[in-house]
Amino acid sequence: MNIRDAKKYIEDTVKLYLKKDAFGEFRIPVVRQRPVFLLGAPGIGKTAIMEQIAQELGIALVSYSMTHHTRQSALGLPFIEHKNYAGEDFSVSEYTMSEIIASVYETMEKSGIREGILFLDEINCVSETLAPSMLQFLQYKVFGRHQVPEGWVIVTAGNPPEYNKSVREFDVVTLDRLKILNVDADYDAWKKYARTRGIHGAITSYLELNKNDFYVMETAAGGKSYVTARGWEDLSQILQLYEEEGIHVSEELVSQYLRNDRVVREFTAYYDLYNKYKNDYNAAVILAGEYGDSMVEKAKGAAFDEKLSLMGLLVSEILSGMGEVNCKADMLKNVLPSLKAMKPASQDPGKASGPAGIGAGAGSSRSPESILNSLIEARRKKTDSLKAAGALSDEEKKSARLTMRFYEKCKEGISGAKSEALGSSFTDEEAFEVVRDCFNEEKEGLKADVERVQSGLHNAFEFTDRAYERGNEMLILLTELTVSEVGTGFLTQFGSEDYNKYSSEMLMTERNSELLAEIGKLEI
Repeated sequence: MNIRDAKKYIEDTVKLYLKKDAFGEFRIPVVRQRPVFLLGAPGIGKTAIMEQIAQELGIALVSYSMTHHTRQSALGLPFIEHKNYAGEDFSVSEYTMSEIIASVYETMEKSGIREGILFLDEINCVSETLAPSMLQFLQYKVFGRHQVPEGWVIVTAGNPPEYNKSVREFDVVTLDRLKILNVDADYDAWKKYARTRGIHGAITSYLELNKNDFYVMETAAGGKSYVTARGWEDLSQILQLYEEEGIHVSEELVSQYLRNDRVVREFTAYYDLYNKYKNDYNAAVILAGEYGDSMVEKAKGAAFDEKLSLMGLLVSEILSGMGEVNCKADMLKNVLPSLKAMKPASQDPGKASGPAGIGAGAGSSRSPESILNSLIEARRKKTDSLKAAGALSDEEKKSARLTMRFYEKCKEGISGAKSEALGSSFTDEEAFEVVRDCFNEEKEGLKADVERVQSGLHNAFEFTDRAYERGNEMLILLTELTVSEVGTGFLTQFGSEDYNKYSSEMLMTERNSELLAEIGKLEI
């Protein structure tokens, strides 16, 4: 299976393992909760999907690479305990708590989250002295004398022996305790992840043209030659920073992330070409509708790879704007109930005041400033908790920053209004009006952003129609917007007449299956 299917399977498994009956007992007893064993080539995203699962389920994650552990660190250090049995004194060997088990407890203490995933990578590369203890762990979740806390699901991972000389082959007794998932490198599965992570457009465009270069593992004269998903993602981040600083990207830089001479040469050459396309076709100019006939004619006569790169540039720019709008819209929806709780009781005389505090409903007896301080502290605690649990996603981090910035803006507005009052009394009603004005200002800003993105989308469709009419390029634009979570999120909330028009013509008619089959045959 591919990594996307593996993620869904593990997510479902975790949910079922944590499911309890009416008496609070696990539906599947701990001893029957077989650990999942992800077996796949290095760098295909095994660790990344564990982070995503923890983030999406709101549970903790503790990760360890077993190659770094000795028997002592995994099982605990021995010490002598004096005990009395049947009137006789004995010296007995005891063990300190395993470093791994201790990390689970520390994570629960810091985050306050009681359930999670214990992810042990490279489990089939354990040292010879630790190997006998793994069977006990895999069946009973015990390291030494200490058990993994209830509510923690074990997921393991490892590489096949052809990729790692340190791999130890598990015997049947051990394998019979595991749920084994064989995971293969798959570009189409990774592509969806790449959209959400903002992978550099040069990389996604190159891989559309050279899908076989997504994952390469060869034996060359000088040793292993390889390209992995991890390498592409790490390269994406450094490319973006190099461009921000205006530093030249060389083959030497690319070769630090892609360890295959041919792929390095071909990608570096394409990267230079991609930047040429970026200059020739300024996506921002096209989305602003400020392009001329010459650009349309140039796009018409372009080679296939140039057309594909152009569509990639447009889609990247559009999705970036849509993502910003989606984040702002989600922030305003999330803060609205708490803002309503700030409405002073005097403004809702017909409504009974609920308990003072956040979520008290309209008619709160607390001052808006006090509630804002509580909201800021609550959000900070939530963010710190998720971070301590290893479950803080980039989306949650961005949402927290936007929310905190809005609350701080409200506080600054109240403080400024108080100063302008020149010492006269400043009521809670007036403070609430400041908060309301801040919210309305953000809402108007969001409205302007939505209109800007919709206008850009209109210009992108118009340009594509003029250059390619209802060709495959238009289908690529529609498909990329349709399969992207960012794109569907924006279109669902705010809509687009142009998207509806072209999708109904190209995707929702009798030509649908014909066109989809046609794009499936494209060598992209």
